[in-house]
Amino acid sequence: MLTRQRIADYLEALASQRLLSPHTVNAYRRDLAMFADFLDAEAVTRWGDFTRAQLEAWIAGRREQGLSLRSLQRELSAVRGFYDWLARHDEGGLHPARSYRLRRLRQDLPQVLTVDSMQLLLDAPAPAEAAEARLWTRDRAILELFYSSGLRLAELAGLRLADLDLGAALVTVLGKGRKTRVLPVGRQAVTALQAWLQARPDWLRGGDHGWLFLSQRGSRLSERSIQARLQHHALRLGLPQHVYPHLLRHSFASHMLESSHDLRAVQELLGHSDIRATQVYTHLDFQHLASVYDAAHPRARQRREENE
Repeated sequence: MLTRQRIADYLEALASQRLLSPHTVNAYRRDLAMFADFLDAEAVTRWGDFTRAQLEAWIAGRREQGLSLRSLQRELSAVRGFYDWLARHDEGGLHPARSYRLRRLRQDLPQVLTVDSMQLLLDAPAPAEAAEARLWTRDRAILELFYSSGLRLAELAGLRLADLDLGAALVTVLGKGRKTRVLPVGRQAVTALQAWLQARPDWLRGGDHGWLFLSQRGSRLSERSIQARLQHHALRLGLPQHVYPHLLRHSFASHMLESSHDLRAVQELLGHSDIRATQVYTHLDFQHLASVYDAAHPRARQRREENE
């Protein structure tokens, strides 16, 4: 049986040297544990004895289990990274995962809210009920900041008071790989945050620990609670679309690119290390232009009328 200690050593290196998030490290742990179980079943006793035939058998088995191509791509990446690390320690050699490539994934376009839907969400009046109106002061600041600065859920949930500079209209966030970036905060978001900061002292319970957004118990507002509050307001306002934090980030990116056409600037704002992650929004922008063309161009209208 293969020793699992090398997996533990690799995960420790990911956490301490590459500074990957606990969520990512746990995902690698699950993927590599299942892969080690497969090699045990194949009677492999040394990591370096892994063969191309076994790699293809593992991939075929995962496909038969109904694993999506995207998930399989992630698992293969985990195995490849682990074996690259073993090779640097003279244990993995020229492993078969290094050169193996699955077929390229078709990249699904992210969903976005229209500008009108965003305006409906952000400009909604406060609820009539007093307790809900109190929550709306905080929640509106959250919504405005999400859309104003394109934050990830973990970035927003991890904000502290010291990260916010409303005088300069800036917020400092800690992103993936523990990289910080300083982002502008829009005028409407500044106004909503000022209202929240005025109300925030009433939310404290037994001391201020410095988190920007608080629960009703006075503790840091959790990511799960933020997700629930966003969906609550979408239902309250009758939006037909499921609203979640990353939808607001997608909407921010799409609307910014549609207005500015500056891909590099949007990449910096989103904190993408690879511009290919940002380029997906150019496809959304093209879809918008195509729909405008079909609606406005005389020849496009003529073709559409002939087909009706």
